[in-house]
Amino acid sequence: MILSWNGFKLDFDRKTHIMGVLNVTPDSFSDGGFFFDNESAVRHAHYLVESGADILDIGGESTRPGAAVVPLEEELSRTIPVIKAVASSVHIPISIDTCKAEVARCALDAGASIVNDISGLRFDPEMPHVVAEYGVPAIIMHIKGTPKNMQEHPVYEALIPEVMDYFRHCIRLAADCGIPEDRIILDPGIGFGKTFDHNLEIIRNLKEFTLLGRPVAIGVSRKAFIGKLLDGAPPAGRMEGTAAAVAVSVLNGAHIVRVHDVKEMAKVVRVADAIKRAQHFNS
Repeated sequence: MILSWNGFKLDFDRKTHIMGVLNVTPDSFSDGGFFFDNESAVRHAHYLVESGADILDIGGESTRPGAAVVPLEEELSRTIPVIKAVASSVHIPISIDTCKAEVARCALDAGASIVNDISGLRFDPEMPHVVAEYGVPAIIMHIKGTPKNMQEHPVYEALIPEVMDYFRHCIRLAADCGIPEDRIILDPGIGFGKTFDHNLEIIRNLKEFTLLGRPVAIGVSRKAFIGKLLDGAPPAGRMEGTAAAVAVSVLNGAHIVRVHDVKEMAKVVRVADAIKRAQHFNS
């Protein structure tokens, strides 16, 4: 499977791609405040690229459980100067992580080339029209509720089928707004309206989502379920757990892994990809 647009090309048949996370926020669950000023954000962006990132994902609004909505102007002031600076000096796709259509539009004008919308294009009715207008890929994530309430006792009758139905609905919504299906990437939303057991079930059954014929992205990096498995380890102490979850995700069909620790996870992905390809060639 190959995704090509506007001079960029992601060849998922060749390897699993690494999306490096850059949160320009004071309150993200894992790295909030670390790269909040423009200079440190741009410097870290270059470090992620040098470490092996295939995509940069830049966001200015925390989507941790319980997070409040950031005003439009604040989100713009956090992200747009960084995107402008980074886009002029790196040659990989930049993704804007936002639910707001106006932020997406300004980011695309500033040099971004992917929209990563945790709401599946649903929170802002203008978002799918912006994506269609610019002809860029959209990462459609599954979420139950909003960041403010998503972890308040999420319940599913049948988790995987319900997430699959959600994706089908979002793909139809995108098509109705002029977004071709070959511009869609799916993300099952680890930690977004999911319990500990739900997260494990999604990773274990990740191949199911590939049946929809679109690339699958997954964000397991430093997530709370890993902390729980590692006796309450804080985000900074979840490196090995993240590595295990990334490796299993690659073997189970992920095309993109969204991670904070790009240098370390690039090695994990390289080994997991080699094992996966060997299994494929020998089958």
